[in-house]
Amino acid sequence: MARLLYLQNGTSQQSVARLDERFEGYGLQVDRFWAYQGEFPETLDDYDGIFLSGSPHGAYEDIPFIAREHELIRSAADKKIPMLGICFGSQILASALCGRDQVFRRSFCEVGYKWLPTSEAIRNDAITNAWGERVYMYVWHNDEVRHEHPDMTVLASSDLCPNQVWRYRDEAIWGIQGHPEISLEQSRIWFEENRERLIKDGADIDELNRTADDAEVAKTSLKKFADFVITAASAETRPRDGLVKPA
Repeated sequence: MARLLYLQNGTSQQSVARLDERFEGYGLQVDRFWAYQGEFPETLDDYDGIFLSGSPHGAYEDIPFIAREHELIRSAADKKIPMLGICFGSQILASALCGRDQVFRRSFCEVGYKWLPTSEAIRNDAITNAWGERVYMYVWHNDEVRHEHPDMTVLASSDLCPNQVWRYRDEAIWGIQGHPEISLEQSRIWFEENRERLIKDGADIDELNRTADDAEVAKTSLKKFADFVITAASAETRPRDGLVKPA
């Protein structure tokens, strides 16, 4: 069974979305490490894919676990291990692979369910090619990944953020700023647990609940990432890019 290294960068070992369990349901063996508390594997040799979660911290902060995660990402990229990061996970991928200056603090928070226009690049992208001309998903972020770096292929954007989803070069490394992992049921719990923070960030809780959705189309990227990792694990040589292969 293909093995996924799941790095939990949050303040608790389990998130409302329970994405680690979703990945298990997709057929992956998930090894969980609480990176936020300094837990990391001794080696990456046994892993076929890596997932990096969100965090209350910024990728630019001088914190031991963040520094160590930068090193892990660069090592994994050298080994051609497929990676997916969500929220902070996307940001630390950009910081580690494209430079610390690629993540910055926004002047205001972007929060809410949005239609994200996609780019032409999704047509041959291995995990976002089912999205169509736009994809609906929940976003909530105060930090942002820049969009001009030559090693970034932007796959989706919003009216307030030109880089919502991106791929590193043509490699099997993806960052998603938003939260496709959240289901409709989970969103109600998340909004209540974070009500005070959301209101401080300018969110209207009633509007969030009114517009909440299971975001099934956005979730296809998660399933396709898992499928990519499983296929890569069964191949004799690790795939070198994140593009769709011709039939």
